[in-house]
Amino acid sequence: QVQLVESGGGLVQAGDSLRLSCAVSGRTISNYAMGWFRQAPGKEREFVAAIGRSGISTNYLDSVKGRFTISRDNAKNTAYLEMNNLKPDDTAVYYCAASLRFTYAQTTDARYDYWGRGTQVAVSS
Repeated sequence: QVQLVESGGGLVQAGDSLRLSCAVSGRTISNYAMGWFRQAPGKEREFVAAIGRSGISTNYLDSVKGRFTISRDNAKNTAYLEMNNLKPDDTAVYYCAASLRFTYAQTTDARYDYWGRGTQVAVSS
């Protein structure tokens, strides 16, 4: 059974930084493309960032390009989302996802097989 557990969320001020972690258990993370999604109150879940199995291919939501960085440490079975210069619009529950079926970074949530329960990020102005 594959489990994903997010951590690192919190309440910060605009301009601050956070680093989210996604710890994977049950199978080695090197078998998965990994992604981060978020859902703000009253809105649909949206893609934020993704990384392929090798760590070479990445993809980002336009509004986070240059501020967020996705990475992975296969030795630690963990994926990360480094978030800098946070804005109030980044406030959401952030979810980690793993795709066994695809090798490269995926932006569509239907292509992910496993999901974490989420971690809350709140950015005050």
